[in-house]
Amino acid sequence: MHELSVCQSILSQVETVAEENSATTVSLIHLQIGPLSGVEVPLLKNAWTIARADTLASEAELEIEEMPITIRCSQCGQVSRAKVNRMICGQCGEWRTQLISGDEMLLRSIELEK
Repeated sequence: MHELSVCQSILSQVETVAEENSATTVSLIHLQIGPLSGVEVPLLKNAWTIARADTLASEAELEIEEMPITIRCSQCGQVSRAKVNRMICGQCGEWRTQLISGDEMLLRSIELEK
């Protein structure tokens, strides 16, 4: 399950930020994840329980905001939302579109305690 290694990577970043800010614990980690990121949210939540053990974030809540897929049409220029495996323009139905968002996984914020 690659979600465990994703959690370990997130924790590495979080611990660096916590150390830079002289924090003793991390209480909340807020992520934004798009459906095309390759990360399965339920698996990430399960892996989080294992990965956070014996870290500054051992009691931290993992808050995940699922982001929509957004595309731009190459024909009419319209920006619209799309579905996985159906990235057609919501305005004109064109299939030649450019992905704007939906493939990201961002560490949005961290709540630290000193």
